[in-house]
Amino acid sequence: MKIAYFDCFSGASGDMILGALLDAGFAEGKLREQLAALHQGDIHLQVRRVQRGGLSATQVQIAIEQHQPERRLAEIEAIIQGSDLPRSIQNRALNIFHRLAQVEGHIHGLLPEQVHFHELGGLDTIIDVVGGLAGLNELGVEQVIVSPLPLGRGFVDTRHGPLPLPAPATLALLQDVPLVGSELQVELVTPTGAALLTDLAASFGPIPAMRIERVGYGAGSRDLPIPNVLRILVGETPGPKDSQVETLVQLETNIDDLNPQFYDYVMARLFAAGALDITLSPILMKKNRPATLLQVLCAPGDSDALMAILFAETSTLGIRKQIVERQALARAIWEVRTPYGPLRVKIAQIASGGYKAAPEYEDCARLALEKNVPLRQVYQAAEQAIQDLLARNPFTP
Repeated sequence: MKIAYFDCFSGASGDMILGALLDAGFAEGKLREQLAALHQGDIHLQVRRVQRGGLSATQVQIAIEQHQPERRLAEIEAIIQGSDLPRSIQNRALNIFHRLAQVEGHIHGLLPEQVHFHELGGLDTIIDVVGGLAGLNELGVEQVIVSPLPLGRGFVDTRHGPLPLPAPATLALLQDVPLVGSELQVELVTPTGAALLTDLAASFGPIPAMRIERVGYGAGSRDLPIPNVLRILVGETPGPKDSQVETLVQLETNIDDLNPQFYDYVMARLFAAGALDITLSPILMKKNRPATLLQVLCAPGDSDALMAILFAETSTLGIRKQIVERQALARAIWEVRTPYGPLRVKIAQIASGGYKAAPEYEDCARLALEKNVPLRQVYQAAEQAIQDLLARNPFTP
């Protein structure tokens, strides 16, 4: 699988993302074709090499002859929907601007359709979004992973007056995203950069296992004490081509003095709070004390809430936390109909063209109880329904 890793050690903005993609092999001519598809008159695009803290990087500057009005969401929608861009890029770009409108509306007490995009409504922002999406498409990227994002301090001038950094819109877009503070008194992550990366990212974390094919550097507009560039790594995951890499967190703790009856309740609370998997393993601790190893797998954004549950509901005094990678097949949940009623099945495709499918246990157990039939009978009916459905509708993840 072709993946891209955005290494945001100096933050991220729309023009930095676009510059990094161009530096990594996105052809400037292809970008100009996408800009022409917007039908917005003369757009002067300047792509040049610059130095940022000793690193050579690509800088993108956009000049537009016409005066740019402050646009509302409907006007931005009209530009994107009236373009000749591929439908997939249009839909993704619209989703990004819808999210921007929602967070701006929440911050200023307005409905999304009432929001005036001041700094974000210019054609240069639309170009950053559309160009970034087109670049990933042209490079054949199937999955995006992003590093934790650094946030600077200070204030930024806006139409609403000085606002504290990180900008309120940026913070709203970065909920549940791993963040790190920076001592730099400057805006490191812009709302456009935050909107693009959070929409694109399958996960956030360290550099995944990959075979690097290309590296690109996109330059920011100012000089900083550190190289003001965004780095992108493009390459292939080493696993099977029909799988994808997921960056997850594993929490674990050794417990030797908890009432065993409590584990069922603890697991129920953990699953309700977002745990993806939980395992209990018997172990021997020092002095040969029997204990239980409790391991919880979760998305990075859920780890803090799950640790709070472990501290509150178990006797542990410490929890180990580590970033792990999971190679997972693309999968989906389908509903099939059986003589006993509808139930859900999990299905995944493998490289050979075959598939793996399994009925959801809870659904099968519920139907078996409701219909007073053996559980295995419901399972067999579900497996036959899967075969019948796949014969009519081949699975595509």
